[in-house]
Parts: sequence; structure tokens; C-alpha cells
Amino acid sequence: MRSFENVPVGEPCGSGADWPFLAARHLLREPAWDAISGILKDLGTRADVDRAWMFEYDDGLLRFHNTHEWCRDGVRSHVQDLQDAPVTMIGWLHRSLVKGEAVMIHDVERLPRLAGPLATEMLRQDDKSVLSVPVFGKDRLRACIGFDMTRTRRTWNASEAGSLAACAELIGLALYKEAPEGLPPPEAQARSVGAFPPLLYLRRGGEIRGVAPGEILGLRSARDYTQVWLIGGSVMLDARPLGLWTALLPAADFLRIHRTAIVNLKHVSKIGPAGAGNGKWTVQLRASEAVWSVSRPYRQALRERLGI
Repeated sequence: MRSFENVPVGEPCGSGADWPFLAARHLLREPAWDAISGILKDLGTRADVDRAWMFEYDDGLLRFHNTHEWCRDGVRSHVQDLQDAPVTMIGWLHRSLVKGEAVMIHDVERLPRLAGPLATEMLRQDDKSVLSVPVFGKDRLRACIGFDMTRTRRTWNASEAGSLAACAELIGLALYKEAPEGLPPPEAQARSVGAFPPLLYLRRGGEIRGVAPGEILGLRSARDYTQVWLIGGSVMLDARPLGLWTALLPAADFLRIHRTAIVNLKHVSKIGPAGAGNGKWTVQLRASEAVWSVSRPYRQALRERLGI
């Protein structure tokens, strides 16, 4: 059995078939935000798990905070630990959530190297197995709900993932349906924390540096690592592959221009043919003399995003 699985969410069935009914009953009786506490308690008890929780993203999907939690008697709460946390902490998980996939982690200790920061946090919480599903609202990722097992390991199944995903869909519809386009719902506006811009955290050896997305000029693949080019001319070699960074960066500002490169569109200063008649395109970024190649499959998207 694999230590984890990413699965498309499906229809509720099997042992968790009544979970959506429990969720709907709370959502019909109470304001959506208040109902989530009761939903997590009922689902956690019915599913026989040790902890049930929800975390919510900020508007840029760069930070998250634990908003609701239910714990079995004797199980430690961690809701206070995860407030305004960087999404890079859960980058491996986040990559699947943005695709709308449920993530079934059967054995936290056997997660792959890329999930290192996530595994460290889960082990700190005594997690042995974790089930996570995304919550979407108005067609974009807003939050995540999930179950933790701390007493014993558990092999999740697709029917459990599908049933929990159906509950997440109901929560998303109820919680975010009144939000004006581009804005969080009134409850979320009241919950927003911190006045500082969110940071992405880069790791290089023992050094950890937080940078605002606007400080990043571009990113280039370096095998299993990523070169992150920053304003000021410095380049940091981050210990995560480029494919993981595509889920971490704000899609409104960053665009893939090559299978090995992503650029910050706000820093593109020049675009054009690489040379006379060779048919190749390149871009140049502000504050950098480096030339970045543009692959043919990405040219149209680049032109559309730049309005040319």
C-alpha cells in the first residue's frame, strides 16, 4: 500500500454516505460559519477519527489559518499553532488541493522528501494518517477540511474521500455564495489577520528567507531544485522542484514560459525574437541582464497576458 494517494473526488458512498446529510443539517439550521464546528464534531465522531479541522486561505493563496477544530478527548488541539502560516509549509499538499484532489495520507512517516516540511508539521501534531479535501467557492480554492489519526495509522478509501469532499462542497456553497466577485465573504473579511504582506519562504541549506512575491523576478528549474531570481541580483537555490512552485505562486502575476522557467509578468521589460530568422522568442526582466527563452507552446498565453 502506498503511503499516500491523490484521488479525484467522487460521489459519497460506503461508510461515509451519511456525512453530507449531517453537514447539510447543520448548514440549514445555523449560519454557515457557526455550523462548521458542529459539522466537524459530528463527522469526526461518526468517522471515528481523532481530530477534524478546517483551515482557510488568504486571497492570494499564500497564507492560511486554522479556523475550526474538533478533537477527541485526550487529543491535543493545534488550532492556535497554525495562524497566518505560510503556504510553503504545506506546499506538497497544496499542489493537489488546487487541482481539486483529495489527498489520503495513510502513513505520515513515509511521505516523500518533497513533503518534508508538511511531514515535520504533521509529526509535531502526532499525526499518523491524514485525509484532506479542498473547499472551493466561486470556482476557486478557499479552504480545506480534513481528518487526523493520532492513535493508530489508517488506510483511507475513496468512498471516505468522496463523502468528505461532498461535505466540503456544501460548506463552500454555503460559506462563500454571498461573496462579491473578487472579495471574501463578510465573515472572512472580519477574520483577516495581519497588516503585513504575505511572504514566500525560500530554503537554502540552513538559511530560510521570506520574500514577497513581487521581489521574485523569475524561477528556473535546476533538476530537483529551483533557482529563484530576486530583485537586487541575487539567486537562491531552493530545495523544491519547479513543478511545486507552480502551485505556490500567485497565478495573477506569474506565468510559465518554458517547461523549465516561470517569470513574474510585472518584471517583463522586453520580449522579442532571439535572433534574425531563427524563430525563437526571449524575454528580458527588469533589473536583470539574463535572457529567458520562451517555448512555442507558451507564446500565445504570454502575448495574451501582456496584451500584445
